[in-house]
Amino acid sequence: MTGETIAATAPPAWTARAPGAPPDTLDGTLDGTLDGADAFAAAFDAYFGEIHGYVAQRLGPDIAEDIVAETFLTAFRKRDRYDPSRAGVRAWLYGIATNLIGKHRRLEARTLRALGRCRPDTDAPGHEESVAVRVSAQSLRPELAAALAELDRRDRDVLLLVALAGLSHDEIATALGIPYGTVGSRLSRARKKLRGRLGEEARGDG
Repeated sequence: MTGETIAATAPPAWTARAPGAPPDTLDGTLDGTLDGADAFAAAFDAYFGEIHGYVAQRLGPDIAEDIVAETFLTAFRKRDRYDPSRAGVRAWLYGIATNLIGKHRRLEARTLRALGRCRPDTDAPGHEESVAVRVSAQSLRPELAAALAELDRRDRDVLLLVALAGLSHDEIATALGIPYGTVGSRLSRARKKLRGRLGEEARGDG
């Protein structure tokens, strides 16, 4: 399953980037560094919303605020280690957030399995609920959530960094500290497993 296919399967919010300066423009504004309060504040303002959405979609909205706060706190503490020649600020932040999500892998698996057991909601959310639903893990279709729950966490990380964050293979390799070839193999394995699981669901419904 390609990134485009899973993006089509998932809600539109999965591939929507939060408001803020485009990544390439922001990286240029920061002059490739995170030194100084102004530069770090610019990164926070530009990327907080979309990092929050990414975490909420994976762990649920209740814990997202804390994880995102820890993401930016970690980034601030390690800002001297940021190497702009290896990755943009956005990819670096997604890498930190993904590593923190990994500490809650049991919560993510439980959340996905629980969603996989839910019946599809036939009622469209009201206006008051629509914003929360778009940034919530509860926006996942049950069959997709169940399929994601069965993936190895490392494979799921790579797949969702492509589908949710739109990162390139190079960016993912740098963000997660893994070889470029490993990104491809994990992504291929995840897509194959998803194709198989979603295909079984479709045949079962037929």
